[in-house]
Amino acid sequence: MGSKPVIGTKTMVVSPHYLASMAGAKILEKGGNAFDAAVAVSACLAVVYPHMTGLGGDSFWLIWNEAEQRLNAFNGSGRSGYQVNLSCYEGEQSIPLRGTRSCITVPGMVDSWDAILKTYGRLQLGDVLEPAIGYALNGFPLSTHQAKNTRTAYGALAGSRPGCDIYLPSGQIPAPGSRFVQKELGRSLQQIAELGRDAFYKGGIAKEIVSYLKENGGYLTIDDFADHHGDWVDPISTDYRGYTIYQLPPNSQGFSALMALNILEHFDFSSIHPRSFDYFHLLAEALKKSFRDRDQVLTDPEFYDIPLDQLLSKAYGAQLAAAIDRNRAAEAESEPLGRDTAYAAVVDEDGNAVSFIQSLYFEFGSGVVAGSTGILLQNRGSYFSLDPQHVNRLEPHKRTFHTLMPAMAFLDGKPAILYGTQGGEGQPQTQTAVITRMIDYGMDPQQAVSEPRFVWGRTWGEASNDLKVEARVGDEVLKQLADAGHSVKKVKDFDGVMGQAHAIQIDENEFRIGGTDPRSDGAPIGW
Repeated sequence: MGSKPVIGTKTMVVSPHYLASMAGAKILEKGGNAFDAAVAVSACLAVVYPHMTGLGGDSFWLIWNEAEQRLNAFNGSGRSGYQVNLSCYEGEQSIPLRGTRSCITVPGMVDSWDAILKTYGRLQLGDVLEPAIGYALNGFPLSTHQAKNTRTAYGALAGSRPGCDIYLPSGQIPAPGSRFVQKELGRSLQQIAELGRDAFYKGGIAKEIVSYLKENGGYLTIDDFADHHGDWVDPISTDYRGYTIYQLPPNSQGFSALMALNILEHFDFSSIHPRSFDYFHLLAEALKKSFRDRDQVLTDPEFYDIPLDQLLSKAYGAQLAAAIDRNRAAEAESEPLGRDTAYAAVVDEDGNAVSFIQSLYFEFGSGVVAGSTGILLQNRGSYFSLDPQHVNRLEPHKRTFHTLMPAMAFLDGKPAILYGTQGGEGQPQTQTAVITRMIDYGMDPQQAVSEPRFVWGRTWGEASNDLKVEARVGDEVLKQLADAGHSVKKVKDFDGVMGQAHAIQIDENEFRIGGTDPRSDGAPIGW
């Protein structure tokens, strides 16, 4: 499955849905650059992959501008409402995972489109939203992934009349391949195309969202939307085997993947087979150690001073590496994290490059479609803690611990690999697998994302921190992992729980080599 990469001489687009990849390619053909194409892909994914992402969610972007020779980053995550505080959930153990009371952070994605196009784009917002509007108004063939996730989220979607009407027509789960239409969402996109981002944050869309939430027990206000802004931020990085690996700073969890690489550089992978016990064990143990620190400090850096210099120091990486037992799994706990996300990347003929990721948090987010907008709202704020002593405690106008983390690897000062994946807790894990396979083993992007994967930890509804491993690694390796103390759970050869990873490599010939996950509906498109 997916054994051969696609190689373009000038451009490459990768995403988890072929229609979104085609939308990006169409914008490049019309004269748009990578930044225009990336926004087109982002918007199209919000339509054709609604279980994973949407206008009611957040996004994070890594952006290389070839003319400026500069890597920039945009944090498109929203803050909690001004009136959202611990008293809203007095007597409760946690914030609800679904419903209007889980909709407590402002969606940041539409604002990010505006910021990126105004700073780097050639085209207008209306031009790049055209493919998404067409698929929303006229429909597209519903994916097997959407059908499967609709079944998973049936209860949440059925609880909201607008959402039920759209995603469960006549109370039924739409069949894969059937024409799926979202006219209300299409009209909202048309308003944004015509009036710009303020239609979403200050105009009719904002008013309709806030009105619906108020009528149904929600907390966000019109001021929360009107005051929203994303932020241009400086990427953070570490060196790994001659490459410089970049991530977004907190509130993104990206630094945990950099920590893992600082640990793994102390091990010689030339003597370790990429499907061996040693490989899976080392990666899992390195990531456990980075997660331990991540969970203690990650929140909005405007509310807490996160000690990144210490966490990303090479000395600390060496210390953590020395603590790994090569033969025994360490005990560790993880908080369950949502896993709905869509990662994509674009490289154009000028050398501009965009690595970006967006999400609603859970599949279909909160399950709430805001009134007549057709927009599903995220439940990202449900990850705030109600413990007043917790670093990620709920406070007004605060960003929460965020799983989204697009990545780039540079070689000799230039983008060499753009990579990322769907999957909450799985994002640092799969990213680490993909980048070590490409750097340490010389795999191309398609092989790197297609190889058997693992994911450690738990998602919602699971009681244990299993190490899920795809069956293709073989029973002998699975037994070795279990004997070492891992709670091993064998899953399908290409299992959806592993998420959906994609990558673009820019090689020494300046060719753009694309790989999309065979576990997704994606396609690499380049020429």
